[in-house]
Amino acid sequence: MPYTMIEYSKDERIATITLNRPEKHNTLRTEMWEELEDALGDANRDHDIRVIILQGAGDAFCAGFDFSGGLEHFPGLGEDEYDPGRDAAAVANPFLGPVPKFMQVWRGLTPVIAKVHGWCVGGGSELALCADIVIASEDAQFGTPYSRVWGCHLTGMWIYRLGLTKAKFYALTGCPVSGKEAVEIGLINFAVPLEELDATVDHWAGRLAQLPATQLAAMKLIVNQAFENMGIQSTQYLGPVLDGIMRNTPEGRGFVTTSMDKGVRAAVTERDGPFGDYSQAPPERKPRRKSQL
Repeated sequence: MPYTMIEYSKDERIATITLNRPEKHNTLRTEMWEELEDALGDANRDHDIRVIILQGAGDAFCAGFDFSGGLEHFPGLGEDEYDPGRDAAAVANPFLGPVPKFMQVWRGLTPVIAKVHGWCVGGGSELALCADIVIASEDAQFGTPYSRVWGCHLTGMWIYRLGLTKAKFYALTGCPVSGKEAVEIGLINFAVPLEELDATVDHWAGRLAQLPATQLAAMKLIVNQAFENMGIQSTQYLGPVLDGIMRNTPEGRGFVTTSMDKGVRAAVTERDGPFGDYSQAPPERKPRRKSQL
């Protein structure tokens, strides 16, 4: 079947997967993460491919899950539809839940480089941080605004990448970090000016593409297994279940109601306005638009 929410291309030994809803900042819907899984499968089955680049179209990598339109595109998550048993079963089901799809980035043995620009928040950050190497523009914005309402860590990659002290701080505050700051705290690998992002990612992808596929697979597997032994799987069961509960607290339901009655912008303004960050931040704390380069 043709892809509708992503684009997939290959150039010799490098495959590129592009989240392709630029008009919606590449926010995540069921069809997108199912297509992502299919594309990752295509790349991992292709003996010619040595490395995968994961990127977003337009002015953002991914602004998280799409909670517009009253959540009608997520059956069972709209107002007065919450069934805790059904929710827990769905998020833990590898054929349904988004986290098992995101983790194909991690578990597929072809290395993945996430190329991040613009917004990389909420579920978008959960996805990007599953990659093996993360390279961002210096002004990209990473964050977990769900720390304040309507969510919980899903993949656990913020935790495993940062360690206790920093992970606890960002989990409790939801503070965003720029690409430059993300390097300084050890969340990602490199940050470069937006104008240099494409060339930098191409450089590292080309370097990996020169190595034997079996060698890349072995090195990825041994590093990942060390973290698997720390309990990633159990974290990824608990996180999405807690996420479902947090989506249905009085505050979580209020967030959805505001989104439905007044629009997503109003809900986000209410959530982030007191802190003056994310979309409510001053211009110098917002990412530049790639389309304006």
